[in-house]
Amino acid sequence: MDMHMNLKTHLPDGRQVLTFIRPGTMPGLLLNMIKELPFNQRSEEYMPLSRIQIYSAEDDSMSLNMFVYGEESKHQTDVTLTGSHILEYAQQVMDGSLPPQDEYGRPNPKPNSSFERNNMIKHMEKCSESYILRSDPRRFLSQMELFEKVSGSDNISVSIEYSYLDENNDEHYWIDVALANTLPHYALEQTTKLLFLHSFDVMRAHLDNVSDGENGTITLLRMLVTPVNGAKGDDATFNLLQQELKRCKWLNDSTMELVFEKHPWLGVRRGEIITAMSSIMHSIMSKQNPIAFSKGNILDTVTKDRYIKHAAAIVDLFLERFNPKGPLTDEELESKSKDMLSVIDNEVEDSTAQVLLTKMIDIVKHTLRTNIYMNNRYALGLRLNPKIMSSEDESPRETPYGVIFVHGRRFDGYHTRFRDIARGGMRLVTPASAEQFALESAHQYDECYGLAFAQQLKNKDIPEGGSKAVVLIDNIGMSKAGKDFVMRKSVKAFTDTILDLIVDTEETREEVVDFVGKKEVLYLGPDEQVTPEDINWVIKRAKQRGYDTPAAFMSSKPRAGINHKEFGVTSEGVNVYLDVALRHVLKIDPKHESFTIKMTGGPDGDVAGNELKILAREYGENAKVVGIADGTGCAEDPNGLDWDELLRLVHDNLPIDHFNTSKLGEGGAVHTVDTEEGVKARNSMHNRVQADAFIPAGGRPNTINIHNYKHFLNPDGSPSAPLIVEGANLFVTDEARQLLFEEAGVVIVKDSSANKCGVITSSYEICAAMLLSEEEFFDNKDQIVREVLAKLHNYAQMEAELLFREFETYGGSLPQLSKIVSGAVNAATDALSVALESFSKEDKDKLLPLFRAHLPQTMADMSFDKVHERVPAQYITNAISSCLASKMVYKEGTKFVGALPKEKLASVALRYVEAEHQIAMLKSVLEGTEMPEKEKESILKLLEAGGARTALGVF
Repeated sequence: MDMHMNLKTHLPDGRQVLTFIRPGTMPGLLLNMIKELPFNQRSEEYMPLSRIQIYSAEDDSMSLNMFVYGEESKHQTDVTLTGSHILEYAQQVMDGSLPPQDEYGRPNPKPNSSFERNNMIKHMEKCSESYILRSDPRRFLSQMELFEKVSGSDNISVSIEYSYLDENNDEHYWIDVALANTLPHYALEQTTKLLFLHSFDVMRAHLDNVSDGENGTITLLRMLVTPVNGAKGDDATFNLLQQELKRCKWLNDSTMELVFEKHPWLGVRRGEIITAMSSIMHSIMSKQNPIAFSKGNILDTVTKDRYIKHAAAIVDLFLERFNPKGPLTDEELESKSKDMLSVIDNEVEDSTAQVLLTKMIDIVKHTLRTNIYMNNRYALGLRLNPKIMSSEDESPRETPYGVIFVHGRRFDGYHTRFRDIARGGMRLVTPASAEQFALESAHQYDECYGLAFAQQLKNKDIPEGGSKAVVLIDNIGMSKAGKDFVMRKSVKAFTDTILDLIVDTEETREEVVDFVGKKEVLYLGPDEQVTPEDINWVIKRAKQRGYDTPAAFMSSKPRAGINHKEFGVTSEGVNVYLDVALRHVLKIDPKHESFTIKMTGGPDGDVAGNELKILAREYGENAKVVGIADGTGCAEDPNGLDWDELLRLVHDNLPIDHFNTSKLGEGGAVHTVDTEEGVKARNSMHNRVQADAFIPAGGRPNTINIHNYKHFLNPDGSPSAPLIVEGANLFVTDEARQLLFEEAGVVIVKDSSANKCGVITSSYEICAAMLLSEEEFFDNKDQIVREVLAKLHNYAQMEAELLFREFETYGGSLPQLSKIVSGAVNAATDALSVALESFSKEDKDKLLPLFRAHLPQTMADMSFDKVHERVPAQYITNAISSCLASKMVYKEGTKFVGALPKEKLASVALRYVEAEHQIAMLKSVLEGTEMPEKEKESILKLLEAGGARTALGVF
């Protein structure tokens, strides 16, 4: 019979059924069919695959395959009726009335508390009616056991058993797979592909989805397979198959192609390391030659038939180095590396291949931890010595404290930090095209470095150093649902891999070889495209994984955090700098005089939207917003955009393209990006529109750079705005900042100063998570937030006054002064942290009032007596150090701190604390002394201004 038939029907509940009838049952037929199915994650018409039924004729003459799309409506019937056959069987299992084997010789399940009637009913209520009705009771219970193993996680569980049903063929096997939180279509395709590559033909298959509550959905696959082309269904084959089934969910396509098609002999583990190293090399070397060292070219080169044996040998060296059963020592690693380099030098004639293979050996030598041997890892993680990331063609720059690289399915991620205890946001980058993805990939690490360094500069007032995570995700061409699914999976895989490398548990002690030599503490925060659901999952997972302070692992938890957008914390600081700058630079009193502002970032954005609210609150009609641009377009009005309309957009969380054009004045316009002219207008607004001040409060890094900074200037060379206050990170590059200042006198308040209040707030969230329970924080949240906002204003005001005081006294560009301030505080903090390590607990406790004074009063009053119980010792040390360092720099200035030898910084700072205490006592005595008030006030001011420094005898 030679029949090809495709049928498309609808079930009564609206789901679509695609039925395919084909002649024969040749291996690979099902896989090819699955690849061509519609409604997959790349389709804009995406629908979830909710059920499949795959059948082959006994004589292999034909196959019938049914694919059901769409969510099955919840059954209204009583599961005790529809599932009575299953409940009866489960009861027999529990009361022991079943024999050890059934009539076909299959072992019956053993009693399990999950099989108790109430538990069975609860589970069945999560299942579709069709799954319950069509399930064999034994099959249902066995799949339920797999479900329980992965419930609440993102794991995979596999069961393989011999098929007892076919007496004529002993080579049939049932493979059951439970996959948590996987797109069903992808799960089916990857599992079928893996079986095909291992020479197993799928004779029958079923797919069902079962709800796992808040954790999502668990896909249950059951396949009857038989080996073909001489394959064997032995223990070794099935052990390997189980391992690869568990890993394939998390493998990138490039890895799967390498290990399942190009070089199957490599194995999954080695292939994954090669593709990971290729990504790292791309980050390091693409600046030297973007074509030769593109990610694709790197992988193609090291996996060519001529060179793959060398790449495999290097990977084996990596595996030996981190084998928990006997890791290589430094000496053994060095000896084997030299031997390999010699072989490569003699056998590899291509210079590019030589460079890449040598760099792979460097990566092995610069890796300090990896999770490669962890059985249930989500992705491959490497804790790198950051020196490996330096490129020969880049200018010297500060080396980070640590770098973590994570290589997972559809993503690569970097986490870079500049201090042992560090905090910074995690951003998700999702380019819209392959060309844009290639550009983002080439500078991913540099973006992560730049953001982390900017964070280090702005974190000067808090215990945590600066860090940043940038996760580059490939969801190009996917449906909206598919894109979101991949982003959420990437967040989980990235953060869980970081936990693999930093938690200290029995599992990690057994499976992770450590060459760092100390415990590492880091904290994440949400950045671009991270959702509240992501935050909750990360915190929950940190607790499951044994992180010491899980509630603090990621800030901005919806209930127990301080929502930056809701309370406008970043913008409150930005506006302090704007206010001080207007007064000092333009001699404008914004409370009483009119001024003009242009902004990037929409009314629906965090920093931009809140800055609009603050401008209206503080200055009213004096503040005239003459231009705003965001992703949707721009609005311009030389007389100032209508405040009521702007605040309506902020309140309704709408972007600027929703601005009501009837509210525009003469010469006003709204341009939207659905036209070419609108795109040009939006992209040039920040350069064209004339204003007193420009606030970049949104937009991509490096928008104004060394190649285009002149566009910010008018034809006569004057700036379109003489003042820039950077609410967004890295909007203007260092080079452009300096050139704008030198050529046009533009005064720029750098991001590390202007928007630092967001990171200070996040630090307070970390402190709250460590010191207070969630209920304690929530019950006192209003008061704590008020106190935090007051502290933010104080920190911003102190630095702003210092910046402009030194700017007016010593000259130079403001961005450089901002860096000098951050450098002075950070240098003093680091020196103090080292010095305090040698202090006894009693001596260190004498300095605890510094940490207490840094905290919001309510938080301190409630919990500071438990600080040693709840806060890591190193965090306390860093907190004392940063509090003292920032106090001294803001009070005495950068010249005072900068003139001190590094080796004396700590001792002078500690003496400074004592001097301040003495001055405070003197002031107290003086205030009680009878003398003319004018003279007393003058003396008190002198003591406040320079008493501590004078007492030190350091000038």
